[in-house]
Amino acid sequence: MTFSVRLAVLPGDGIGPEVVPAAAAVARAALDRQGIALDTVELPFGAAAIASHGVPIPGSTLDALAEFDLWLVGPHDSASYPAELRHPAPGAVMRKQFGLFANLRPARAVPGVPATAPDIDLLIVRENSEGLYADRNMAVGSGEFMPTPDVALSVGLVTRAATERIAVEAFEAARRRRGHVTIVHKANVLRLTTGLFRDVCLQVAQRYPDVRVDTEHVDAMAALLVRRPADFDVIVTENLFGDILSDLAAELSGSLGLASSLNSSADRAMAQAVHGAAPDIAGRNSANPVATIGSVAMSLRWHGERSDDARAVRAADAIDAAVAHVLAGGVRTVDLGGDATTSAFTEAVVDAL
Repeated sequence: MTFSVRLAVLPGDGIGPEVVPAAAAVARAALDRQGIALDTVELPFGAAAIASHGVPIPGSTLDALAEFDLWLVGPHDSASYPAELRHPAPGAVMRKQFGLFANLRPARAVPGVPATAPDIDLLIVRENSEGLYADRNMAVGSGEFMPTPDVALSVGLVTRAATERIAVEAFEAARRRRGHVTIVHKANVLRLTTGLFRDVCLQVAQRYPDVRVDTEHVDAMAALLVRRPADFDVIVTENLFGDILSDLAAELSGSLGLASSLNSSADRAMAQAVHGAAPDIAGRNSANPVATIGSVAMSLRWHGERSDDARAVRAADAIDAAVAHVLAGGVRTVDLGGDATTSAFTEAVVDAL
């Protein structure tokens, strides 16, 4: 049994250098209470890496990441980079090089934070390697083309292999939750691509007779999330649809500032919150660290389940419970209607552990 967890830390841009250390501090405290040491190594990434290495994600960082199972990554502000360094974004480089095919995005209302949908508690399982996003669907180059200055084309990619592996992720997650998967597609219009996605997911469903399964068109799903979000448990969908629906679900749960996220492959997990770099509030000690704290908790749970280490899972559960306790007690950052600083909120969570 392991008595340490190694975590690569990439603070990133904007508020990243504030919320990433906050999440690492919470993870360290939670693991310490389970008798597990947290070993962290900070790696160059983002604007700081451009200043020191000339690129936002140096080769040395990629080489070092290969030595870690878990990464804690802050947001990147690619729009502020020199034009020649904006594409591909550093997150895309990491995702492609290490095959991070699954993007898990939970949405759950928390007592103490006003929510449009106070009964929402679901997990969106987003296929992360192909679909309708141009940076993910070509071996070389982009999936967008302009044959003339007045015509633009985009290629969408869906494969049986990628769909099957994300469907397995979704059904395994449903077994750990409430046993219900909703397959989201647009097969009435995109009959071949999202039709294949739907059909392969339904084929995988046959291996899980204990899990209830249904299907929805993506536009209907958006409406249903607003109307009756409590009816859904695990939603599995392609890349673009998952990105849009997860932002909607986050706002329904109270705030994008609560939206945690995990990008994973079979053997690596990257904790990175859904929100961006928020450069307008960087350096003010006012950023909300909840999403990043929740993301690192997801990575610890992922690690614990795969390494059969119940202590790491307990640490993740303790982090989630501590954050909920602090929010319910009225300690909130400015974006959630409170006046707590980033550091004060983090200290409150550590104390609650």
